[in-house]
Amino acid sequence: MTETREIMIKRLRMRSMRRGIKEMDVILQAFADAHLDEFSDQALLLYDQLLSENDHDIYGWIGGQFSTPAVYLDLVTQIARGAEGVTRPG
Repeated sequence: MTETREIMIKRLRMRSMRRGIKEMDVILQAFADAHLDEFSDQALLLYDQLLSENDHDIYGWIGGQFSTPAVYLDLVTQIARGAEGVTRPG
């Protein structure tokens, strides 16, 4: 059974806020809330794929500690831009 776009977005939001490390919960939940509704179906599939990666790897990509795989580069760059305001006190 194929999920609807609405169900997929709800699932991705839940996966974004229930990660292995708190920092990723905060970063990805804020990103998901701000962007998933406007994503194309293809972008949603890529984000779903990203969420299957290890939290420590994603966190390292977002923070620039590790090289981001080419397939995720644009998406991780977008997440990192949004994370600057989320992770630093204002």
